Amino acid sequence: MNQQVLEAKQSVVKEIVSKAQDSSSLLIAEYRGLTVAQLQTLRRALREEGAEMCVYKNSMATRAFKELGYEGLDEYLSGPNAFFFSKEIANGPKVVAKYARRFGDALSIKGGFVEGKAFDKKGMLEISKLPGREGLISMFLSCLQAPIRQFACTVQAVADAK
Repeated sequence: MNQQVLEAKQSVVKEIVSKAQDSSSLLIAEYRGLTVAQLQTLRRALREEGAEMCVYKNSMATRAFKELGYEGLDEYLSGPNAFFFSKEIANGPKVVAKYARRFGDALSIKGGFVEGKAFDKKGMLEISKLPGREGLISMFLSCLQAPIRQFACTVQAVADAK
C-alpha cells in the first residue's frame, strides 16, 4: 500500500479517536436518502447543541473503536453511516432522534456508545429522552429548595392564622 494512503488512513483513525475521547456520547445512524438541505439543517441543529456529525468509512471507524476499546458497535457498521459526537450525553441523541422522526426512513438510529457502554437503537432513544445539563441542575436545585420553601410556607400560615 502506498505510504501516503496509509498515513492518510492513520490520521483519519486518530481523528475519530480524538473526537470520541472528547465526547460523552457517540451515536451511529444511517443517513440513506437525506437531501443536502436536510443534512445542513441537521448539522446546524447539532452545532447549536454542542454536537457534531461526521461521516467516515466503516473500516476506519472499526479500527478507531478497537483502539478505544469500544466493543459491541461492529454490528452497526454497515451501510452509509453518520457518526454523531456530543459533549453532553443527551444533547446529540436528542437532536438526532428529533430529526429521525421528522425525516422518516431517511435517517435511522442504529446504536451508540455512552460513557463506556454500547447501546442499541432503543437504548439511544431512551438516552435522548434524558434532560440536558441545565434541566438536571434545575431539578437538583428545586429538590434542595423544597424543604426550605415548605418550612417558610408553614411559618407564613401560622403567622397568618394569628
